[in-house]
Amino acid sequence: MSDDPITVWINGLKAGDAEAVERLWQRYFQNMVALARQKLAGRQVRASDEEDVALSAFDSLCRGAAQGRFPKLSDRHCLWPLLALITARKVYDAANRERRQKRGGGAVQAESELAGRDGRQFALDEVVSREPTPQAIAAMKEQCGLLLEELAPLDRQVVLYKLEGYTNLEIAQMLHVTPRTIERKL
Repeated sequence: MSDDPITVWINGLKAGDAEAVERLWQRYFQNMVALARQKLAGRQVRASDEEDVALSAFDSLCRGAAQGRFPKLSDRHCLWPLLALITARKVYDAANRERRQKRGGGAVQAESELAGRDGRQFALDEVVSREPTPQAIAAMKEQCGLLLEELAPLDRQVVLYKLEGYTNLEIAQMLHVTPRTIERKL
């Protein structure tokens, strides 16, 4: 048996040893990220970055080793070429996913590429508002009015007081009923 720690960790990886996986992660993950960054340079990949690619590649290594798919994986000289190959394939797969028609065929723009009429860049949170549009407010008012008309007078008053922010106890006192009656009506 070899004294090389990486060989020991590879054997642990194949046996499902979490500590061995952690050691390999610490030793190789940043190298995989750097390789993915290099391979992604110039490619239009927006849904995933180099860390996503490296993470997916490392996961594939772990799953494949546990399933016995890498019988020739025995030492450090076999490990890095395998990790580099898996990472390169993951980069290729990520780029292909981005070019699929259902993802916009590679024509989808990143948020940083969007620009207003005046040429300045803006973020999507400037486009999407937390405030409802005037049309939405009008429709909501109309719908609430219709729903309130269907309620009995006492029930309608309870709802209106509640919408104004009164507590159940305050509403009960104003309407001269018990708090339990208000809770039931609500």
